[in-house]
Amino acid sequence: MQAGLRFEQLTNDEKHQHFMQRINRGEKIEADDWMPDDYRISLIRLISMHGISEIMGALPEKEWVPKAPSLHRKLAIMAKVQDEMGHGQLLLRVAEDLMAPLGKSREDIMQDLFSGKLKFHNVFHMEAPTWGDAGMIAWLVDGAAIISQSMMLDSSYGPYARALKRICAEEVFHAQHGESIILALAEGTPEQRELLQDSLNRWWTSLIMFFGPKSAKETGNSNADRNIMYKIRTKTNEELRQEFFTKYIPRIWALGLTIPDETIHFDGEAQMWIYKDVDWREFKQIVSGNGPRSQERLDLRRRSYDNNGWVREALAAQKAI
Repeated sequence: MQAGLRFEQLTNDEKHQHFMQRINRGEKIEADDWMPDDYRISLIRLISMHGISEIMGALPEKEWVPKAPSLHRKLAIMAKVQDEMGHGQLLLRVAEDLMAPLGKSREDIMQDLFSGKLKFHNVFHMEAPTWGDAGMIAWLVDGAAIISQSMMLDSSYGPYARALKRICAEEVFHAQHGESIILALAEGTPEQRELLQDSLNRWWTSLIMFFGPKSAKETGNSNADRNIMYKIRTKTNEELRQEFFTKYIPRIWALGLTIPDETIHFDGEAQMWIYKDVDWREFKQIVSGNGPRSQERLDLRRRSYDNNGWVREALAAQKAI
């Protein structure tokens, strides 16, 4: 910052330079700090999608609360659903603070979801027809989420980083819950093992898609990866996918399960997993609301939101007093 000048007297270029210096020194940006417009918009997009995905992600497992095979399993999956909804509320509160200077609120987030403008994670558009799916979601989907979210624990935006510390701690328990289901099925009857393999076969493509397509940095696109530049995140989509493979492929094989990709192997020379890529056009269709259960889950979320409108009205009236 130029000597003798107050921050508000600086030009936007000078403010941006000062902002980048703060980030590069490892300082945390807070909600009431000055930030570039594209930084704010990137955060709103990321955190809103993350928060909505936590809420929508509870819906496939919610279907299994009444159908879980024992009281112990019912209580465990019910607690997990409750946690996921809590994560969503926490993240949407973080997003609200970022949106307030733009004159927007949580209502705008929900309406963006219902209109299709706000996307949620591809995995939560999918079906979960068996108890094996409940295990796969908690073990591998939550495992992938932990890898993604742990990468952002040191995010340059302080409120998001602090929220993620709580979320990641609880996600570890969710993954352990899923592993418990998977191990019970893997050690069970031939029919249970077949159910487990069938679930893995159906979820594998979604798991590869979970991390998203290769980023601009990886494809050589001239557009910079803005989130990495601003230190909102520190790894590319492909780096996260490779980390997931390294952690979970040996565990999947150790259970005697077969990965539905005959090409997958670790290339020691390149130090990376070689795998069959997916059709990213299908990914785009799914996250655009054309997945197997997209509209059904959106309708459920919309009905719930409408039915609980009286609660929001009562809280707003109380706040106005």
